[in-house]
Amino acid sequence: MLLNVIDILSQYWELFLIGQYPHGPLGGLVNTLILASLALIIAFPLSVLLAVARTSPYGIFRHPVTVWVYVMRGIPLIMIIFWTYFLVPSLIGRNISGFTTMLCTLVLYQSAYLCEIVRGGLQSLPAGQTEASRALGLGYFRTMVFILLPQALYNSIPSLISQFISIIKETSLGYIINAQEMTFAANQVNNQLLVKPFEVYFILAVTYYLLCFGLTQLAQWFERRIDTKRQGDALIAT
Repeated sequence: MLLNVIDILSQYWELFLIGQYPHGPLGGLVNTLILASLALIIAFPLSVLLAVARTSPYGIFRHPVTVWVYVMRGIPLIMIIFWTYFLVPSLIGRNISGFTTMLCTLVLYQSAYLCEIVRGGLQSLPAGQTEASRALGLGYFRTMVFILLPQALYNSIPSLISQFISIIKETSLGYIINAQEMTFAANQVNNQLLVKPFEVYFILAVTYYLLCFGLTQLAQWFERRIDTKRQGDALIAT
């Protein structure tokens, strides 16, 4: 088996890494990382706005966002992929690529999960900070932007990295709509070989594992750093 794996990698490593590029569309591991990164970058600002609305004292903002979060978190991702795949072209009047479809899906889906991460970071802050900022004459908006959000976002970094790992794994569903990512590349290799599916998907599994394991270690490092900073701040305050 090991020899088969080495042989497959020696022949198809470019397809696993970058897809058919430069003779075809970019794909493989590189496109998986691009897709996951873009989804996080686009969904994150949206999730911050949703989290602020979710913690707002004004029901007109809080209630619609709460419904959005519960709906998105209660529907399987594959259903949202299909809805996006059929709905977006009918709305804009033209077809879109599998990559764009998957990106739109992940942004919508992850906005709800990232919103809850940011909301948890906001609610974990001591209530005394809000009271102190109000005593200094800061309003709700300035308190949120200058006092609460910077701390909440910093404390949420480990959870954001963990969510990025989830996004990377979720990109694998893109193969059902022909999104050029790593699982799609593995399917292409398997269709060419036909007789070595276990070895092909073993390579895919190991690649996902190494990538996610590295990011998990990064999240744990950030978590230890944040804990150290909190202990230092508490010592200074004491």
